[in-house]
Amino acid sequence: MSITFDSFGLNKALLTALATEGYVTPTPIQAQAIPSVMTGKDLLGIAQTGTGKTAAFALPILHRLAENRTPPLPRTTRALILSPTRELATQIADSFKAYGRHLGFRVAVVFGGVSYGPQERALQQGLDVLVATPGRLLDHMQQKTLDLSTTEIFVLDEADQMLDLGFVKPIRQVVARLPHRRQNLFFSATMPTEIGKLASDLLKDPVRVQVTPQSTTVERINQSVIWVEQGRKRALLTEMFSDPNYSRCLVFTKTKHGADKVAAYLEAGGVQAGAIHGNKSQPQRERTLAAFKAGKLRVLVATDIAARGIDVDNVSHVVNFELPFVPEAYVHRIGRTARAGKDGSAVSFVAGDEMKLLRDIEKVTRQKIPAVDRRNDASLGRLDASIMAAGVGKKASMPDDGRDQPQSRGGPRNPRREGVKAPHGGQPHRQRKGHRGPGTGNGDRSIAPTTPFDPLAADRARSRAPQADARAAAQPVKEGEIRRRPRRRRPSNGGKGFAANG
Repeated sequence: MSITFDSFGLNKALLTALATEGYVTPTPIQAQAIPSVMTGKDLLGIAQTGTGKTAAFALPILHRLAENRTPPLPRTTRALILSPTRELATQIADSFKAYGRHLGFRVAVVFGGVSYGPQERALQQGLDVLVATPGRLLDHMQQKTLDLSTTEIFVLDEADQMLDLGFVKPIRQVVARLPHRRQNLFFSATMPTEIGKLASDLLKDPVRVQVTPQSTTVERINQSVIWVEQGRKRALLTEMFSDPNYSRCLVFTKTKHGADKVAAYLEAGGVQAGAIHGNKSQPQRERTLAAFKAGKLRVLVATDIAARGIDVDNVSHVVNFELPFVPEAYVHRIGRTARAGKDGSAVSFVAGDEMKLLRDIEKVTRQKIPAVDRRNDASLGRLDASIMAAGVGKKASMPDDGRDQPQSRGGPRNPRREGVKAPHGGQPHRQRKGHRGPGTGNGDRSIAPTTPFDPLAADRARSRAPQADARAAAQPVKEGEIRRRPRRRRPSNGGKGFAANG
């Protein structure tokens, strides 16, 4: 006999809302978590993103609040949910509003990047459910616009990403303001050592729910690796969108600047794309995400800050334009596809210098990710031909070492700096002692490469009188001392020398 939401004994208003949403059968984590949370027990939930965690704690929380319905006091909240990102906080609050639409509870969301005024007014009335990010929540607590002394239920969602973003200390500051008697719900996709310690400090005799092994990926996701030189990644990405199967795609980059560059490159290639990251204002992020959900954008380029905050239906592909530094982030990135029982694909572009990152990912996920042979793939073969025809670069064997360097912006190297005879017949330039050679970014400074920088020696050299510097210029370079090429000035000694640069 299959389990349904009716079998949990949930409030009838919640069941009506679930029927409106079309939910009949709970997911595994919902089936295990809801009964325990309804009885008031602490819970430790370990599950991947996209497994229905939000409903697993939102439904029993709303049920408990409805059973003991008391109006919240001003500047207080009965239930507090902490989220690592703005997008995820918004989605959690929307879920509470959707499930509790017939209960009349007051639900609000608090995060940074927007004005304080509307948030302060919402808190002033008192809330049944507050969803917040740690930074802005602490701001309201310090300004005494929020009091957590009467909070009954505390939820920490995506705890491992909280660790990645450096929120462990703010979390402990928030917990210190909560009452001792409360229900604690702790959810995480992975369980690193520090997160395990935090869970043991917060939870009291918790019920442990684990629906999948830690750091495994969704089985329905078709994963693959493409070996590609770093300089060819954007051209390859643009070419891939000639395939109509890439209907709604998420592309992940390491940096915010990189996300903007990739989105601009795709737009120039005729692919509707937008970028979302921490440097964007909240209205910009909301508009871009709304356009992606509505199908106005075919591609959304994001950084890892959005890896767990984007809940969009029918994402066909996730492309790792660059592999993440943290292996667990790979799991959360590709978890944006193959949601709600559907299939999806995840493609990772890997350059030679990303080999170690790939090995770390395969070690954490305990699986070997298959590589696509570009030589046997027709579309990728056509791309290589078009790239070489455009003169982008010489095709290398697979995999490459990822160390192809473009020519320096200064053009051909200066033969005088190479120690060879100058074209005009002059004497070859002698390298000064300790000079690192061309292309090192050392300029004309003369410094022993193994000697650490001594700021006191540098200050003494700059503070000398011009006459002393002129005499010192003829002396050998001392260990730890920095010399600069003299700057030409009007001769002060009959044209027989130059004053040193003071």
